[in-house]
Amino acid sequence: MCGFAGERRYDGQLADIGAVAKMTDAQARRGPDGAGLFQMGPLAVGQRRLRIMDLSEHAQQPMIDNTLGLGIVFNGAVYNHPELRAELKGLGYSFWSEGDTEVLLKAYHCWGAQFVQRLHGMFAFAIWERDSGRMLLARDRLGIKPLYWTRKGARLRFASTLPALLQAGDVDRDIDPVALHHYLHFHAVVPAPHTILQGVRKLAPATLMFVEADGKTREETYWSPSFERDADDEARSFEDWRDLTLDALRLAVKRRLVSDEPVGALLSGGVDSSLIVGLMAEAGSNLRTYSIGFEDVGTEAGNEFQYSDIVAEHFATDHEKIFIDSRTLLPRLPEAIAAMSEPMVSHDCVAFYLLSEAVSRHSKVVQSGQGADEVFGGYHWYPPMMQTDDPLDTYRQAFFDRTQAEYAQVVDPRFLGSDHSLEFVRAHFAQAHAPDAIDKALRLDTNIMLVDDPVKRVDNMTMAWGLEARVPFLDHEMVELAARTPGRYKIAPDQPEMGGKYVLKEAARKVIPAAVIDRPKGYFPVPALKYLQGDFLDYARSLLDAPVARERQLFQRSYIDMLYRDPEAHITPLRGSKLWQLAALEGWLQAHKV
Repeated sequence: MCGFAGERRYDGQLADIGAVAKMTDAQARRGPDGAGLFQMGPLAVGQRRLRIMDLSEHAQQPMIDNTLGLGIVFNGAVYNHPELRAELKGLGYSFWSEGDTEVLLKAYHCWGAQFVQRLHGMFAFAIWERDSGRMLLARDRLGIKPLYWTRKGARLRFASTLPALLQAGDVDRDIDPVALHHYLHFHAVVPAPHTILQGVRKLAPATLMFVEADGKTREETYWSPSFERDADDEARSFEDWRDLTLDALRLAVKRRLVSDEPVGALLSGGVDSSLIVGLMAEAGSNLRTYSIGFEDVGTEAGNEFQYSDIVAEHFATDHEKIFIDSRTLLPRLPEAIAAMSEPMVSHDCVAFYLLSEAVSRHSKVVQSGQGADEVFGGYHWYPPMMQTDDPLDTYRQAFFDRTQAEYAQVVDPRFLGSDHSLEFVRAHFAQAHAPDAIDKALRLDTNIMLVDDPVKRVDNMTMAWGLEARVPFLDHEMVELAARTPGRYKIAPDQPEMGGKYVLKEAARKVIPAAVIDRPKGYFPVPALKYLQGDFLDYARSLLDAPVARERQLFQRSYIDMLYRDPEAHITPLRGSKLWQLAALEGWLQAHKV
């Protein structure tokens, strides 16, 4: 687990090792345990290491295999690396390290680029061939690990974070109008390849980018879950699906215990994290668990300790509760915003940032429950998708932060254009292999919205403290099984009181206390960022009223002034503050001097 960066030139010039060093240094918090740089003519790469697999110096990066003529920089964790190593040894390969990085090098040499199909885990990497000059950039199936790139003339740069690319300089920092539209409609989600900046792109999940010796590139998608069901799938009983779900998650959790460091767990008190803790305890882990809570605001609770306590006591974990009051929260907001690879509005961001700080004092790797809501249908917009004759409009009304008409009031007229977000969803819904409306929504949310909201949030905020987070619900076999599970077993029409995730909740009854299951759906609450009041409102004003913000003219002042008058009256359908959306974007741009 780490952060990496690189530059490849295609004009006969030497790569700028100084620029690569700056990009690498900018990611020091992702990898506090080691650092390395390597240059060979037009290629230069750097890496910051967090030691989780093979704690020795043998697994340092950049890793070069002179016998095979290959090199790699890699961020992630491949859980089946011991099995792949044994297979490769049987084929005649020898190893000098015990981690997963070297396995990727040998696997690429043995099986070519499609070796990624054999990997269980989360990863982003760059592999280069010494003799041919070719390079392969890749990202895991669910986009758990990030990979950004920028191209200018005959120079390609890449890094694990967007701000790292900015440190190298010479990047087009203009605002991408398509990305801005998505940001303000999809609660800060900007689907790949766009980022908020014109000059920076990101590799999509499940994508290989082949870079030839002359600089020509092509991309290939190597995985996509199918939501179609065959006759056997349709014939299975609910009980069959329930048991298959539990078996798949049990295996996913077990896979994510592969580590040379103890594996802890983030425990919010919801069904998802509680079930993971239960399965980790079942597997024999001596568990450390962690929860975070904030002050209440009005009638909105700021923590769910009552539920996390039940689980911690039931499984006798070594449990730590972290309470953050508003006096602590507000001064840390600028840090949390600066730690974002891209601007994000979710209240979970600052929660995860502060939680990760506390967790990193005792653990270097944890399991976390992100992904279950998107994979198993846990959100409020899924039940209407079971009954609609107009999937696109039903999804838009429940999910979009604002209409196109309101968007025209928000942004400066120079950013107006097509309804990019509606067109994006329409195109995604029109793709094959998701026949039902609920399947279309779940596929979009699993492949797109999940990647650039909760998954990105967890990566950014945990890695800001040198903490690795593993997400069992995004085991790709788990996702494939969930995709084939009939919608009626996720959103049970005859069990409306259960809400979504019906099959998952019934599977959970075999593992965790019922009191955690039969409760109102919660979320990671940070009420102070939803109901902007007092000092928090003043902070938002300080960002939006700053001279650089006024000069930038992203947003119309009349709209900002309207939000100022009554921030609590302007909440999105997904319970976010419209004022905080604008302030968070400005805060990120200012933090990174854009």
